[in-house]
Amino acid sequence: MRKPASMWSLETFGRVRLSTHFFMRDFLYSEISGFHGIPNIPENPDLAIENGRNFCTALLDPLEETFGRVAVRSGYRSAHLNTYGNQNKLNCAASDNPIECHIWDRYGGDDSIAGASVVVPWFADRYAEGRDWRDLAWWVHDHLPYSEMWFFPKLAAFNLVWRPNPLRTISSYIAPKGMLLRAGYDPIEPIVQRCARYADFPPLRGIAYP
Repeated sequence: MRKPASMWSLETFGRVRLSTHFFMRDFLYSEISGFHGIPNIPENPDLAIENGRNFCTALLDPLEETFGRVAVRSGYRSAHLNTYGNQNKLNCAASDNPIECHIWDRYGGDDSIAGASVVVPWFADRYAEGRDWRDLAWWVHDHLPYSEMWFFPKLAAFNLVWRPNPLRTISSYIAPKGMLLRAGYDPIEPIVQRCARYADFPPLRGIAYP
């Protein structure tokens, strides 16, 4: 697929199915793009699709099939759009920052990366009632092949990242703030304690679809 150069080709790109539950269009909306009039168009659509498929298949589909709908708060960003957001202090990491996960068409092979900021509404309701964000963080850690997670105070939204060689790190802007798990280290909580945190969670991929 060549770079989308028209409304028709961008529409076609948006209709690409990435996984059982997600299409490329689910990740293209951007407030920065809409408000500032900067198109969110990839330089390399094929690479964006490839990395997006890996991300959705490995991480988002299992979340959706466990907790129900997963809401995408911030998905794909083109390098141009992301750089604009970073330079104008719009909560975008620098485009050349290795932790910037929204630019899906930046690297391929072992350096591939794709991610999004997502909300799990099922958990957000419980978080609003005082549930500890670490309950969800440890569940993801124990069930999914994620690379990085960063949690945010609003709705317990979190950046969820896929890489072919995952780092397995967990960080948070919610108290206790900082890094909960560093790359290459074992969790600070033993498996029995972690399991107790999410003992009432739905079973992994337990939703039955027609």
